[in-house]
Amino acid sequence: MNYTADEIIEYCAEEDVKFIRLAFCDAFGAQKNISIMPTELRRAFEQGIGFDASAVKGFGNESKSDLLLFPDPDTLSVLPWRPEQGRVVRMFCSVREPGGKEFECDTRSLLIKAIANAKEAGLEFSFGSELEFYLFKLDEHGIPTSIPYDSAGYMDIAPDDRGENIRRQICLTLEQMGIFPESSHHEEGPGQNEIDFHYADALKAADDAMAFKTVVKTVANANGLYADFSPKPLADKPGNGYHINLSVKDDRNHVILPSVIAGILEYISDITLFLNPTEQSYKRLGKNKAPRYISWSGENRSQLVRIPAAEGEYRRAELRSPDPSANPYLAFTLLIYAGLYGYKNGLFLPPVSDIDFFRADKSVTDGFRQLPRSLTEARTAAAASEFVKEHLPERITEIYCE
Repeated sequence: MNYTADEIIEYCAEEDVKFIRLAFCDAFGAQKNISIMPTELRRAFEQGIGFDASAVKGFGNESKSDLLLFPDPDTLSVLPWRPEQGRVVRMFCSVREPGGKEFECDTRSLLIKAIANAKEAGLEFSFGSELEFYLFKLDEHGIPTSIPYDSAGYMDIAPDDRGENIRRQICLTLEQMGIFPESSHHEEGPGQNEIDFHYADALKAADDAMAFKTVVKTVANANGLYADFSPKPLADKPGNGYHINLSVKDDRNHVILPSVIAGILEYISDITLFLNPTEQSYKRLGKNKAPRYISWSGENRSQLVRIPAAEGEYRRAELRSPDPSANPYLAFTLLIYAGLYGYKNGLFLPPVSDIDFFRADKSVTDGFRQLPRSLTEARTAAAASEFVKEHLPERITEIYCE
């Protein structure tokens, strides 16, 4: 879709749109928005809509607080759960400073820049998201509890799987918004669910991941439930993963995925902070199929990277360490740059590791590098990384290390 500002304004007039949500996210990927009336659309496209950045985590302070939102017309989407009369639509925005300068903590703009750099090198990256979440009951006051919605297990069916209708409603809502899920199922944990997406270009894939969380939380709440995307909602149960599937092609149709993955393995410790940004993240890693060691294999799900056997457009790699607390714009940005490093330097993958790391003897696992074992270790690695310094604004790293 290549909509113009005039086409968006005309659409809103013809389709009885009364509210336009201008969406963006803070440095950690928490979605924010401001609603404007259709009469303000022209100003939004041409001059931007101002907001107080001092109240957004990591964006600024009272002495320098004015920022502007500029909507991206290609991201227009109707919100199906809002009324048919007096419709509500949403567009994702870029964030700029007064005067037009790109705001350094606008992670969506960082991803757009990474995509452009990859294109200059002749590469096009695509991503597919696999996001897990728990459904918990609410108490009589509407406050989330830690009581799962059901006690079902992996790929169970109804009536044990009570989340079936919730997932169906989520998928249908996403389709109405132009976001197309690939599959859905009950996960291993009680009340735990997973919905996977088709591949898309990097920017759309990140936008879709942001929209997905909003839809899941909205649908869950409408059904008297709470959707929890945190990395480890229940201490003794599987954590929530955000498995990122990646494919890449170059303009000469060469086989380049191995070099790209080699670059990601090279810098994975440096960027783990941005893939696993919370204390809870490190309670998940190393157990229940969440990786600990820096390795790769084919079918083995104890590995950090899995490269299933496939050819052509289905050739992909699955990174299994991230969790849903990651900002997808930042995650994709860093994965693109790490992949570019591997490609430009002709890196080779280390030997394949067909080992079950959850059962392997210490004498075997001692030969492998590990991911950071705590948030403190991850912060130390990121702060010392020349790779991170080269590709992220200093302020972003400071926010994550504070």
